[in-house]
Amino acid sequence: MKLKAIIMACAFALVSAGAQAQQSGASGPPQSTPKASPSADAAERARIKEIVREVLKENPELVLDAIQVLEARERDEANNKAAQVLGQHRDQLEHAAGDPIGGNPKGDVTLVEFFDYKCPYCKQVNEQLFETVKQDGRVRVVFKELPILGRESLIASHAALASMSQGLDKYVAFHRALLAERGPLDEANVMRIAGTVGLDVAKLKTDMTKSTVDERIKRNLELAHELDIRGTPAFVIGDELIPGAVDAAAMKAAIAKARGG
Repeated sequence: MKLKAIIMACAFALVSAGAQAQQSGASGPPQSTPKASPSADAAERARIKEIVREVLKENPELVLDAIQVLEARERDEANNKAAQVLGQHRDQLEHAAGDPIGGNPKGDVTLVEFFDYKCPYCKQVNEQLFETVKQDGRVRVVFKELPILGRESLIASHAALASMSQGLDKYVAFHRALLAERGPLDEANVMRIAGTVGLDVAKLKTDMTKSTVDERIKRNLELAHELDIRGTPAFVIGDELIPGAVDAAAMKAAIAKARGG
């Protein structure tokens, strides 16, 4: 195991450092060291293993320290890699033509959300997102439709994107209503919800068949693949990719970080 190897390496380094310190303190001129025999090497390895076991037994906190160091290093590596990938796709994330925009269009921080209308976690965080954006007043939101949970997800996303031809405010109202819905999202129910937010249902059905709707969904799916997004919701805020549901406090912290605070 990688973790075990690192722990053992840490302990071995500690033991080796002590041995070297003892040698450096010895009197007399340096002596040439004869080459050890295989049996001597085996005995030395066994001795080192025993010392390592004793060190870890007497200093169990070394295990926790090693784990914490490893986790911090892996987090930093993952964050740096994510920031690099996000930088490569920044325009697609924040300025792709035809993406629905919410919040403050001129905001100083952009929050990108990948979501699916059938996803229970997307439903869970939706109103927290809108409330956080409203309270802040300086956040621009990009909605990325990512229908990955079956036929009803596709129906809802097609309808939502088609609603943009009737105005961005209609899209946002429809988006919120679809995520608030706890029943099925078959075509009949989606059209019913569309009517409740004032959409022209006949026009919506026609606009759902346009190729631009399919193209936008395909583009989002490809982008999610490039970013290794494997589920919904997923948020991109500044240089941070945040998978899964997050509460308002975590969202505010990520916004502040992106703002440089």
